[in-house]
Order: sequence, then C-alpha cells, then structure tokens
Amino acid sequence: MPTIPHFRRSCARILLSLGMAAAAALPVGAQEQFTRGIESISFVPKGQWITGVSVSYSQSKQDNYQFLVVERLSGDTYSFKVSPMLMYAFHDNLAAGGRVAYQRTRTRLDRADIVLGADTEYGVDNLYSISHSYYGMAAFRQYLSLGRTTRFGLFNEVQLQVGGGQSKICSGSGADLTGTYERDFDLNVGIAPGLIVFLSNYSALEVNVGVLGFHYNKTRSVSDQIYVAKRDYSRANFKINLFSITFGVAFYI
Repeated sequence: MPTIPHFRRSCARILLSLGMAAAAALPVGAQEQFTRGIESISFVPKGQWITGVSVSYSQSKQDNYQFLVVERLSGDTYSFKVSPMLMYAFHDNLAAGGRVAYQRTRTRLDRADIVLGADTEYGVDNLYSISHSYYGMAAFRQYLSLGRTTRFGLFNEVQLQVGGGQSKICSGSGADLTGTYERDFDLNVGIAPGLIVFLSNYSALEVNVGVLGFHYNKTRSVSDQIYVAKRDYSRANFKINLFSITFGVAFYI
C-alpha cells in the first residue's frame, strides 16, 4: 500500500502533465506574444523617383586684416559646389541611385605677415591657388518614419564615391615665380545618417552627416615643370565628422 508522500508526488506529476497538454492544445493566437512596439509604415512608397540638388557658395575678402599672429592680411577667396541627385525607391522605404558633384575653389593672397615676436616675422606675398574637382557617387538609402507621421523621418545612406581633380599653386613674381601643378584621385566609402522633413507631398529638406567611412587619396605633383612627387594618403573615420554636414532639397515624384 503506497505511503502518503508517494501518493502526493504521483498526483503532482499527473497535474503537471495535464497542464502541459492543455497549454499545447491552446491556439497560437491565445498565447501571449512579445513585440517591441516598432511600427513600420510606408514613409517612401515603392515606385517613387527622388531627385534634388545641393548648392553651396562662399566668398570672402580681406584688406589689411589682422587675426592672432597674422597681420596685414590682404586677399580674397571663393568656393562653389553643386551636386545633383537621382534615386529610385525599388521597395517601400528602400531606394538606390547616385549623384555627381563639381567643386571649384580659388584663393588669392596679396600679402600676409606672420608675427611670432618682436624679432620673429615671416612674410608671404603673391600667392595664388585654384582647384576644381569632380565626383561620382553610388548611394543606397533606408528610410524610417518618426512614429506614425509621414512628414518627419530618418534615413541612413551608404555611399561609394570616386573622383579626382586638378589644382595649381603659384607664389612670387618675376624671376622668383614658382608653381606646382597637381592631379589627384579620391576614393570614399562611408555611412551618412540624416534627417528629412517634408514641406509638401513632393518636396523635402534633407540634412545628413558622415559618421563612418574610409578615405583614400593619391596625388601626383610637378613643381616648376621639373620636380615630380607622388603622395598616397588614407584614413578611417569612426566618429561624427562635422565638416561633412550636407544640406539639400529633394523632390519625391
């Protein structure tokens, strides 16, 4: 005849088996499910064309300007850049395409004195520099809406950029004139997250900043049409680059 403790253990095993069988027999919808609460909506629907352009221009002129150790600075400079873009949304919130860019910079320095002390002074005059560069970029974007709104959103852009340019630097005058001509090649791979704000159903403002990337540059220079030099340069960036902030206007058709 079984003892009381043995009888209790047998009853517990029977009740546990019945509970597991009942839980397995329940429909899937009746069981509790865990969700993160992230709702995905169609922020940029499939089939939309995305086009736009970003333009920047800056100009400055100095006449007998003084700043820290630089005195009697006289000269002028300007920089111009234009970059059109074209992309296609091949899936909801996913787009691919590219952009091209052209930049031109010119600097003319008539005179500048670097004064480090009463008896230490260096002077630079008749310095002229001009350069222009061109780039082609392939890009892939993923969009994410902020909540249920379709007006504000975020995007992450993966970029592959290839380009090059030419530059010329001259200094001195007359018999003391010297100059250097350079040609360079650039390769950039990076990730640039950004923010987008729709002003209407078809136009939006965009701003993005480079966070992660790899840059490679190769330069060949010729000085005074005699001396030839080559330079290779590469770097990896794993932080926010405030100098790569880009503002632009885009149209979603």
